[in-house]
Amino acid sequence: MILNLDPYFKPVKGAEVNFESFFFSGGEPHIRITSTLNQEEEVTITHRLKSFNDFGLLLLAIDALKRMGVEKINTFIPYFPAARQDRVMTPGESLSVKVYADILNAQNLNKITVYDPHSEVTPALLNTCEVITNLNFIKEVIQTINEDVYLVSPDGGALKKIYKLASALQDYEVIECSKQRDVKTRKLSGFKVYADDLKGKACLLVDDICDGGGTFIGLAKELKAKNAGKLYLAISHGIFSRGIADLKEHFEEVFSTNSFGVDVGQKIVEIKI
Repeated sequence: MILNLDPYFKPVKGAEVNFESFFFSGGEPHIRITSTLNQEEEVTITHRLKSFNDFGLLLLAIDALKRMGVEKINTFIPYFPAARQDRVMTPGESLSVKVYADILNAQNLNKITVYDPHSEVTPALLNTCEVITNLNFIKEVIQTINEDVYLVSPDGGALKKIYKLASALQDYEVIECSKQRDVKTRKLSGFKVYADDLKGKACLLVDDICDGGGTFIGLAKELKAKNAGKLYLAISHGIFSRGIADLKEHFEEVFSTNSFGVDVGQKIVEIKI
């Protein structure tokens, strides 16, 4: 059975578990499961985590199921929180992704499924983790674009994943790029495209997360300087904290999935997981 904590996100097929949830006046989430369940039931909880309260509701749902005697509980968390904070860059920082992973691991879940994690650190930290890659998403993006493209890796951190993707897709050349980020100020600079002449061919930038979009805007300018054709952007987890308008000035189309669920109107092409 499926417990979809976000009513607008239903990525897994199956009979749904009914529940009621609300927030107390002090801000605490609360849940009450209204379906009748038994020990033999296997329940998968799905949720889009955009805040610590979302994570709290997930934990409360797990506890409620356990108190009803459910022994096999799975979670599907497409965007894993704090996945970008997978190493300590400066003294005094937390290793945030491990904090979330440790809390989930303590629940002794049957399976934890994540979608296109930021790095290999997240699945390594999670017990019984299953990863869904972005392969089908990118296949659909390429089919929609309907022209020959280069796959563009925005930085060194994305290289391993994009070469695996290119191998799975077959016959797609990868263009490598890089940037510099000041770990204290987070300011970006030094965008580079490691190709001499892109000969007017379309380029598809592929990455797991778009937050403010500065990386992609900076690279778009450098790609155009290297004679790129049309530019497209495919993002698994679209946070788009600064909106989409600046990105649309540089990219023919911006593609994302419904993993994060931010509303930016009709300005992106959203593909469901």
